[in-house]
Formats: sequence, structure tokens, C-alpha cells
Amino acid sequence: MIASFGTLPDGRNVDRITIRAHGMSASLLTYGATLQDLRLDGTPHPLVLGFPDLTPYLTEGRYFGAIVGRYANRIAGGEYSCDGQTHRLDRNEADRTTLHGGADGTGMRKWTLADHGADHATFFDSLPDGHMGFPGAMIVRVHYRIMPGACLRIAILAAASEVTPCSFAQHSFFNLDGRADISDHRLSVAAQTYLPVDPALIPLGAPAPVEGTHLDFRSPVRLGDRLAGPLIDHNLCTGDRDRLVPEDAAWLDAGGLRMTVASTMPGLQVYAGDHIRPGAPGLQGLPYARHAGIALESQFWPDSPHHPEYPSAMLPVGHIYRQITCLNFGPQSGC
Repeated sequence: MIASFGTLPDGRNVDRITIRAHGMSASLLTYGATLQDLRLDGTPHPLVLGFPDLTPYLTEGRYFGAIVGRYANRIAGGEYSCDGQTHRLDRNEADRTTLHGGADGTGMRKWTLADHGADHATFFDSLPDGHMGFPGAMIVRVHYRIMPGACLRIAILAAASEVTPCSFAQHSFFNLDGRADISDHRLSVAAQTYLPVDPALIPLGAPAPVEGTHLDFRSPVRLGDRLAGPLIDHNLCTGDRDRLVPEDAAWLDAGGLRMTVASTMPGLQVYAGDHIRPGAPGLQGLPYARHAGIALESQFWPDSPHHPEYPSAMLPVGHIYRQITCLNFGPQSGC
């Protein structure tokens, strides 16, 4: 089903596409290829944070549910060098870093709906050479499909005309119990290490063990026991390279539900929504406050163009970037 969702400041219309199958429904926007709403039959509340109209997505709700890129997360200094050439990028975060591909990154752009059916929808975007300072024209395709077993499968493909950094992430904030915050959620992440960061959230260098830190989620952790401590907004290292087949990276429990995140990516940005502030009403009619949801963003490691020792996010000419992330839902485990 397709319905109009609003109009951008330049007059372009944004559509919402709703797909349904296997006891699940997902509503998707042509703005940002955004997952605007996600529901399970028998569950009375949405499973993601979102808004009932377009306006908040342009301001306080930017990135909520969007596909962010062409480089998800941060690139320090808004520049990088490759083959002896320095590329200066759009510094859209405090005029010092490039965040999620710049001010006109894919999470802030209108995509084209390329195909849709009862259980799937495909979106397409085309980025010109030099867009936000990145070299190479790029085409990117995102395919959402509801699979048996209450699974939302997200496949992202991209190709470019020049060697360029390429890392996309699906940026939903999850809340499985419908409460005001995620205190009663339990999180487990299959990561032995994480990337320490400076005050600007730029990685400092080599991965460090999670053991003994507030980022140790190897065993299930009730988030309410961690939210009052240091900021949770870090890349957890779930692998040392991207994979062909998705592997379980994390699970989240609350409200009788379990969501398992499986991905082909070697990193998972865990962000507990510290900077969410009340504003426009959300999907349940009330504004979202701090810690209203948690983002679990499958990605290459942040700032990798400055760290050749990290898994490489450089996309060569003639190669295809491919990411598959699966959100699997079932009953909450008793463990």
C-alpha cells in the first residue's frame, strides 16, 4: 500500500509504503529509505521510534530509521587521503567531522521507489561524483523484505565509478516494550572488543577489550543498570571483516519479545539514545525523551579511512558493496 506522507520544503512529495507478511508489518518512506513503523501481530505498540508525519524527520528526528551513508558514522576532520590525494568532505557535525555521509547523506535524501509488493519494497538513490566531497558517482539500492518467522531482511547494494569509502547503516531506534525508555531491556552483543573514542566520538586507535568496561555485553545486561553511567555510543567489534552470510551479532529482550540482529558487517554501533529530547509527538502520541530507544547499527568500523588496520571500507571500481542485516523477532527467552 502506498500513501502520501508529506511534502519536502522544495515541493517534492514523500510516500509511505506499507508491506505485510508473516505476522509483521513495516512502513517505509521514500525519504531516507526510512523504516517509519514496525509492528508485530498481537503486540499493541510499535517496535521502533518514529513519527506520524514528515516534519520531525527533517529536524529532531533526522536519521530515525533511515539508511545512512555513503559513509555511516564519523570520519575525523572531514577529510581523508587515498593514493596521494586528499578528499575534503562536508563537515556537518560541529564543523569538525563528517557524520553519516554529510548534510545531504542518504538518510536526508529522497529515494526512488523502484519496486514493491505485498511483502517487499526496493529503493534506489544516485549520488553524483563529488557529492559531499566523496569521489565517484555512486548508485545504491536498498531492499526490505519480510521473511517467514517474523524477520525483516534489509539488503543494501552499492557501486561507484571511483574508489571511495562506502559503509551504510540502518539507523532505527528500537523499543520492544512500548515504555518511555529502554531501562527494562536486556542487551547481549557478541563482541570481545570495542573502539575507544575521544570526546568527539572519533576512534582513538586499536580495539580494546570490553572486559571490565560499561560496554561488556557478552552476557545479557539490563540497560537500566548502565544508562546512568558513561555514554553508550560506541562501535563494538563483531568481526575483523565483512561476511558473505549474516551472523548473529546481538539480541535485545523486553516486553516478552526478543529481537536478534544478524549481519554481514564487522561492526555494531550501539547507541542508547542519550541525546534524544522531547519534541514532536511520536507514534504513540507522546514525545520521545532520553533513552527512549536504542540504535543497533550494523556497519564498517567508524573512521576507517584513517586506520588501515581496520576492516577496509574502501569500495574499488568494479566491485559491489553488499550488506545484509536481518531483524528476527520471537518470544523472549527465559535465560
